[in-house]
Amino acid sequence: MRRYETFIIIDPDLSDEERSPIFEKVKDLIKQEECLLVTLDEWGGRRLAYEIKKKSRGYYVRLDYCGTGKFVNEMERFFRIDDRVMKYMTVLLDKYADIELIKEEIAKAEAKETEPDQNESDIELSAPDIPDINDSETAEDETTKTTESE
Repeated sequence: MRRYETFIIIDPDLSDEERSPIFEKVKDLIKQEECLLVTLDEWGGRRLAYEIKKKSRGYYVRLDYCGTGKFVNEMERFFRIDDRVMKYMTVLLDKYADIELIKEEIAKAEAKETEPDQNESDIELSAPDIPDINDSETAEDETTKTTESE
């Protein structure tokens, strides 16, 4: 499988309830084609570089997934048909993606998120080796002795 990244700009006037069917449709397509959704990252409303459909703002969404060319074609067909999607762009990230390695990365990221934060008392801090005050005086005495003897 290949790894892709798709950016979608959705109509910013839509509410969360009106946007969620778009995401559900993409997730359903992923299940049908037996692909892997790595992340669905909602960036939120942002200003557009130029007006699209007489709108100066858009709601940005980034999809990171592994799939086939057939899946990408089907998803882009859905975006072309749906009037709520203003623009989309798909980029090939990796031609030969290792699915098992990606699943491990996802599991590690989820484990980090679910791990409780450590208390300060649980964390062992290792201070750098700082010489004692007595040691520094001894070191100064030794340097003074060497310069005096020269």
